[in-house]
Amino acid sequence: MNQEIAHSLTPVRNFSVQLSSTPRGARLARLLAVEQLRAWSLPLDPARQLIAELSANAATHGRVRGRDFRLTLYVIGNVLRIEVTDTRGNHLPQPRQTPPDAESGRGLLLVEALSDRWGVSEGRFPRKTVWAELRVTSR
Repeated sequence: MNQEIAHSLTPVRNFSVQLSSTPRGARLARLLAVEQLRAWSLPLDPARQLIAELSANAATHGRVRGRDFRLTLYVIGNVLRIEVTDTRGNHLPQPRQTPPDAESGRGLLLVEALSDRWGVSEGRFPRKTVWAELRVTSR
């Protein structure tokens, strides 16, 4: 029973922002998220890299003209969940092998390597959410 009480008292923190599906929006997502992580006294890395990659993917591959993407951060207990939702639900991300000399195409491999878990959730059409989770401890 004490575990149930302690679990129910676990603080849940969240942050959410809607941004333009542009390189500027992706950069702003990373900057705002870093400030939020600092405010929560959480380590910046590797969360910063995950946020940058997922936001860049939303602005590049999930972009639909005139539609934004949403960055959401949740902290529940010692887990940080990073979610990026875009409006290109018909285009689900897949990690792929790229040639050694390719200048791009390794983003999801990076997400897979840096996160404890990651995945894609299909939302109400036309949305999809790419998410990554990290175990974190306060600084």
